[in-house]
This record gives sequence, C-alpha cells and structure tokens, in this order.
Amino acid sequence: MNTLLIVVGVIAIVLLFVGGFTPSLSFLLWVGVIVLALAAIGWLLSFTSRRRSHGV
Repeated sequence: MNTLLIVVGVIAIVLLFVGGFTPSLSFLLWVGVIVLALAAIGWLLSFTSRRRSHGV
C-alpha cells in the first residue's frame, strides 16, 4: 500500500508542475491538488492504523 501512495504522490506532483507551467492545462493543477490531498489522507490513515496495530 505504501508503494501505491508514493506513486500517487509522484503523479500528483507531476500534474501540479504541468498544470502550473501550461496555462491551457490549468485544470491539471486542480486535479494534482486533489490527488495529492487524497494521497496524504491515505498515508495518514495507513500510518495511524500501523501505529495502532503495533500497540505503540
């Protein structure tokens, strides 16, 4: 699952750069922000569930 979150995060960053550099593709900026937010939420959920399962 961590690998998937890393891949989604990298894709989101690429979309942010492409959306920022190309005015005609500015919708990619918003797609990148949404995907990055989802990746961050997924990472946080994974991190907290891993902490609970180890009893820390």
